[in-house]
Amino acid sequence: MAPSAVSRTPQALARIEALLASDPALAEREAGLLLAADPGNAMARLFQGIARRLLGQPAAAIEVLEPLTQSAPQAPLPHLQLGLALREAGRKEAAAEAIRRAVAVKPDFADGWLALADLLVSMDDRQGADRAFGRYIEHSANDPGLREIAQALSENRTADAEAALRAHLQQHPTDVRATAMLAEVALRHGHYEAAERLLASCLELAPSYRQARHNYAVVLMRREKPNAALAEIDRLLIGEPDGAELKNLKAATLQRMGEYARAVEVYEDILARRPAEQNVWASLGHALRTLGRMDEAVRAYRKATTLKPDFGEAWWNLANLKTYRFSDADLEAMRAQLARAELGSDDRLGFHFALGKALEDQGRYEESFRQYAEGNRLRREKIQYDPGELSAYVAQAKALFTPDFFAARAGWGDPSDAPVFVVGLPRSGSTLVEQILASHSAVEGTMELTHIADIVRSLAEAPRGGKDYPDVLADLDASRARELGAAYLERASVQRKAGAPRFIDKTPANFLHIPLIALILPNARIVDVRRRPMACGFSIFKHLFAHGQPFAYRLEDIAAHYRDYVDLMGHFDAVLPGRVHRMAYESLVTDTETAIRRLLEFCGLPFEEACLRFFENPRAVSTPSSEQVRRPIFSEALEHWRHYAPWLDPLARELERAGLHEPH
Repeated sequence: MAPSAVSRTPQALARIEALLASDPALAEREAGLLLAADPGNAMARLFQGIARRLLGQPAAAIEVLEPLTQSAPQAPLPHLQLGLALREAGRKEAAAEAIRRAVAVKPDFADGWLALADLLVSMDDRQGADRAFGRYIEHSANDPGLREIAQALSENRTADAEAALRAHLQQHPTDVRATAMLAEVALRHGHYEAAERLLASCLELAPSYRQARHNYAVVLMRREKPNAALAEIDRLLIGEPDGAELKNLKAATLQRMGEYARAVEVYEDILARRPAEQNVWASLGHALRTLGRMDEAVRAYRKATTLKPDFGEAWWNLANLKTYRFSDADLEAMRAQLARAELGSDDRLGFHFALGKALEDQGRYEESFRQYAEGNRLRREKIQYDPGELSAYVAQAKALFTPDFFAARAGWGDPSDAPVFVVGLPRSGSTLVEQILASHSAVEGTMELTHIADIVRSLAEAPRGGKDYPDVLADLDASRARELGAAYLERASVQRKAGAPRFIDKTPANFLHIPLIALILPNARIVDVRRRPMACGFSIFKHLFAHGQPFAYRLEDIAAHYRDYVDLMGHFDAVLPGRVHRMAYESLVTDTETAIRRLLEFCGLPFEEACLRFFENPRAVSTPSSEQVRRPIFSEALEHWRHYAPWLDPLARELERAGLHEPH
């Protein structure tokens, strides 16, 4: 070869490599020209073989690649490309042998392991494929394309990550790591059904992919399939019997099943081995509180604060035990933590709300309000919330849901009368109503179920004709409505353990979805628990919610939310007369027996004295009001907000504008 040709060879090879993706025919021709000038050029020979394979000429590719693997036996790429060509020629056994040589030469050859796994799947060698996928997953972090996608995910650039993953999976549909990453994108967007589907396909190919199985269990739990989630977790625990993270997930799953005593046992098992896990102590406290074991819950929360004195959440957990009282030393300890510049933002939130409650208990209302206000300000800064979105939803619902809408769909849905939905705003007394109903022999209390929200999410993820929710409900037919009702009942059955004919779904935000409930469960009872706006609004403001409730951290937002709630419920009263029983919290407190008799009558239940003695019911109660419902009704809280009236003008002013004014 002439010296000038040698100098041009790197550029020529780079051009041929680039052409492989865009124009393999031209790449094949240029590789041939280069080989004519330099017959011993191994890279040109490799590119020629790849080009022929991409042109659908596997026999011609094998003719080039087979001698190349013999002359360069330690080069992994020729073995891989020969294997791919042999597969395309229908010679799968020989293909597997060639690809195995590639990964034997280079054990961290991720592309080789993926190709081998894909080939073994096609050969129905599932165990071999699973092992190969495992080696691929082990080494795929070296893949530059997936590394860039992982970086996009770490920076929360989910749109970029999703586009790249979908393009990658078009070329490599069995790439289980990319599939799992796409499931993570779906999970971040709350598209749990899509995430479940992706992870299931991932595990079908690679059953030993532990991280995918862990994520699958998480998705199943979030989709309210705790039995299925528990089966996946137990499968993972076989290989990692002392895994604290897995056991934490198991305990959380047991709680979703209402198995709080079993969850306590799991937490205690973790702590027997790892007693310094402050987060596990806090989780144990939650489970104990739900079971009504308050002294033990206090000890668990206290242990968490001892292990981590700046654990703001644990201090708030103590404050949120309504009967717990902090000492002066506790107040000083909380103030000292808040004075630390390095205190984490989440911990700071917990301390502000906990200190607000401690000062409230001492009657130091102005200082208390300042703490609540600062905690709310910090929380509001961290969330994106537009109160106008709910107003727009209300307008959309009022336009869609008319008497004619429901008349045209009369008799749709599953006919079961088992569910009793308790709806309203947080801090309105819904847990008390739930406890009263659950004390009836014919009614079982469950928990705040997410099944209706999951149905809404599934409908929103698959809109028809460009419609979003709730407009998409106009396109449901009778068959689909019955199917959704039956699916709701099936999923709720996991939490129904007592065999009672009726059960409660106490999810306050379901007030948004009363039309859906009316369509799919036409005989379900719906109870709207309403508390007067100033009392309810302030109670919301002083509570640090674990999740959701983005409207709760600004007085004006709370007023707007209350206004839209009342507006929407008023519309449903007009278009669905008699479907919703309104229960005023104040009436329940001041005339308890009358209110309870009317509630039971609405639900079609005979009066039982046990409903008056609801506080003797030992059932597990997982909401923040678990302590109040274990005591007789008391009226002290009805006007408690007035202690804070001087600082609640933004709430009062917005309520007055909405026609919901209460005199100070």
